[in-house]
Amino acid sequence: MDYRFETPASVSTRLRDVDYLSNEAIAGVVFLADRLGKPILVEGPAGTGKTQLAKSVAEILGARLIRLQCYEGLDESKALYEWNYKKQLLRIQAERNSDSSWEDIETDIFSDEFLLTRPLLEAILSEDPVVLLIDEVDRVEVETEALLLEILSDYQVSIPELGTIAARQIPMVFLTSNNTRELSEALKRRCLFLHIDYPDMDREKEIVLTKIPEITDSLADQVARIVRSIRQLELKKSPSVSETLDWARTLLLLGVDSVTEADAIETLNILLKYQSDITKASKELQGDSGAKRPGVPRTS
Repeated sequence: MDYRFETPASVSTRLRDVDYLSNEAIAGVVFLADRLGKPILVEGPAGTGKTQLAKSVAEILGARLIRLQCYEGLDESKALYEWNYKKQLLRIQAERNSDSSWEDIETDIFSDEFLLTRPLLEAILSEDPVVLLIDEVDRVEVETEALLLEILSDYQVSIPELGTIAARQIPMVFLTSNNTRELSEALKRRCLFLHIDYPDMDREKEIVLTKIPEITDSLADQVARIVRSIRQLELKKSPSVSETLDWARTLLLLGVDSVTEADAIETLNILLKYQSDITKASKELQGDSGAKRPGVPRTS
């Protein structure tokens, strides 16, 4: 088997080349998934880079990214395959006056020509390298997880009319979950587990500097410090890394060189998406006693 990564360190280096800053845990699991041929189940809060990890791995491998976005009500016809019924009906009508037997027609209409591939089957059929992203798998019903088990166990799909279709190449598979419900043990057993949490302050600062090269070191440091202090509050939704980047870009657009208390409060709607969270964060930034908050200069 041709391995795609030489060492965990090479994973980190190559991910950094496409501006994804990993850590030892991320690099180690990606390396092992490559060596063991196992999918990765990536859990963690929304906006911590789970989906971006799959995209970045596809980029460094030069592989095609095939994405299955999960949602409540997702079924086999949207995830795996379905038959082109309109085209089948047209073929049946066209053959009505011919000498063909029904067995011949049936064999004809249940062939590749009439098969509509969906992401899971498309990944199996691809002859080129593929990264398969099964995004937000915790949104589907428990019963729908059964669609994934055969693929994740043996990298094959069973279609009653065609038989078993084995993978032409083994895709690298990422399943992401925001942990809104417990996934089945059967699904978890087939995967390597990776938890991606919010980055620590230094790593978030490095992410800001990497993604927004025009920002100053001092402003990136302030952004990371303030976001860290806001995440320590009990909020309905803590700011994601992508929202941190949006906030840093907003401050740059507003010509902010050093974040004041007023700057932070006036732009909290970029970081937070619930009014109750904005109100709570505003009080934290102001301080109950009016004292200066870490990393946020007071305004007169």
